[in-house]
Amino acid sequence: MKITSGRAEWNADGFTPMAPECHAGTMDDLLQQLRAGLPAEALITDADITVSYAHDMAGFCDAGAPAVVALPRTVEQVQHIMRTATALRVPVVPQGARTGLSGAANATDGCIVLSLVKMDRILEISAVDRIAVVEPGVINAVLSRAVAEKGLCYPPDPSSWETCTIGGNIGTASGGLCCVKYGVTAEYVLGLDVVLADGRLLTTGRRTAKGVAGYDLTRLFVGSEGTLGVVVKAVLALRPAPPPQLVLAAEFPSAAAACDAVCEIMARGHAPSLLELMDRTTLRAVNKLAGMGLPESTAALLLAAFDTPDPAADLAAVGELCTAAGATEVVPAEDAAESELLLQARRMSLTALEAVKSATMIDDVCVPRSKLGAMLEGTAVIAEKHDLTIGVCAHAGDGNTHPVVCFDHLDEDESRRARESFDEIMALGLELGGTITGEHGVGVLKKEWLARELGPVGVELQRSVKAAFDPLGLLNPGKLF
Repeated sequence: MKITSGRAEWNADGFTPMAPECHAGTMDDLLQQLRAGLPAEALITDADITVSYAHDMAGFCDAGAPAVVALPRTVEQVQHIMRTATALRVPVVPQGARTGLSGAANATDGCIVLSLVKMDRILEISAVDRIAVVEPGVINAVLSRAVAEKGLCYPPDPSSWETCTIGGNIGTASGGLCCVKYGVTAEYVLGLDVVLADGRLLTTGRRTAKGVAGYDLTRLFVGSEGTLGVVVKAVLALRPAPPPQLVLAAEFPSAAAACDAVCEIMARGHAPSLLELMDRTTLRAVNKLAGMGLPESTAALLLAAFDTPDPAADLAAVGELCTAAGATEVVPAEDAAESELLLQARRMSLTALEAVKSATMIDDVCVPRSKLGAMLEGTAVIAEKHDLTIGVCAHAGDGNTHPVVCFDHLDEDESRRARESFDEIMALGLELGGTITGEHGVGVLKKEWLARELGPVGVELQRSVKAAFDPLGLLNPGKLF
C-alpha cells in the first residue's frame, strides 16, 4: 500500500522523500523570489563558479549541478531562502567549508546550495557561564583561539580545524584528536537556533549547565547532516584551558603490539589527552610529503599525550606499559615545541596518504577498543587481498580507525578493487561490534551501509523523524537514506 501526500510518500518501508520539483518550473522564478529578500552579492549563478560548490572532499560520491549558490549573512535571509525553496519545491543543500569526507555537502541537480560561511560571527564568550554563542560559519580554530584568550578551551579539534566550520562540525558530529579525554562535538552543543524547511525558526536546548526539559532536540540535530534543518546559531560549552600537554612517541614492531598497549593504557585508568596511532604506510607517506624523519622501519607509531599537572610522570608510566607491550623505543617529548612537531605529523596523515596515488577513499570505522587490533589486522588482510595500498591512522584511544585506500582513479580495475576493499573494511567493523562512521558522517558515501547498521526498525523510525521535520523532502535529499 502506498499513500502519497504533497511531495512525500509512505510505503511499507516508511517515509521516502520524492524528487523535489519547482512548481513554477523556471530558473527565472527561483532567482526572482530569492532576490526579493537577498542582496545581489548573496547569490551566485555563474556556472563556472557554482560548480566549485558542488561537492566536499569525499571521493566516489556523485554530485549534481546547483541552480544557484546562496550566501546569506543573517537568520532572516536563511528563512527567506527556505520559504522560497518550499514555495517552489526546490531542494536545498546546506554547506559549511566543504571539508567533509562523506559527500554530505554534495549538491543535487537544480538545488539551492545554502553556504553558511558568511555567517561567521562569534556572538558571545562568557567565562562565568563557560559558553560561547556562535554563528555556523565560524572556523573551529578561530573559536579555539578566541576562547583561549579568556583562559578557556573549546576541545573538539578535527584534523581540518584550521578550515572547517562549527556548523559543519555540528552537522557531522565531528571528533578530533582530543576526543579520548574530552569527547566529541555532540557533548559541547548545549543549544541551537535552527531554520526549518518551511522557514520557521526553532530554538532548542539551553544556556544553563543543566537542563532536561522535553525531548533532546539539540542532540537530534547534531550529526543530522543538514537533513532536518539549517543551524544558524549554536550555544557551545567551554572548559577551563588545560595545562600544556607533553607527547610521547612509542615505536612498535607490529600494529597488534601497539593496540595491546592502547588497551593496557585504558585498562589501567590513564586519561591521556590524546592517543593516536599511525601504521608503517602512513609514516612513510608523511615522510615523503614533509621529510619529517619519522621511523619508517617501525610497523606502528603510537602517540600519547597528557595535559595533567605532572605530564612527565604520566608519560613515564605509559612508557613502561608500552615497553611491556613490546615497544622497541619510547621517546617522551621534552617540551611543548617537540610535542607539537609530533602532533603535526599526525595531523598531516590524511593529506600525506592522499598524495600516494591519484585518489583515496577515507574510511571512518570505529570499533570497541578491545577489538582495535583485530580491526587493523583485518584491514591489512583486505589490503593484501586486493593488492592495494591502505594506510591506517587512528584515534586509537577511541577505537576510531581511518583506513585510507589509495588507488589510481583512471585504472578501472584498481578503482573497482578500491571500492570493494572499502566495503569490506566497513563490513569488518560491523562484525567486530563497531559502527560504519565514528565522526565523518554517512552522507552519500555510506548510506547503503547505514541501513545495515540500523536495521529495518531503526531505518523506519529515522525516516519518520525526517518526515516530521521535512515533509517535502527538500533538505539535503539523497543523504543518509
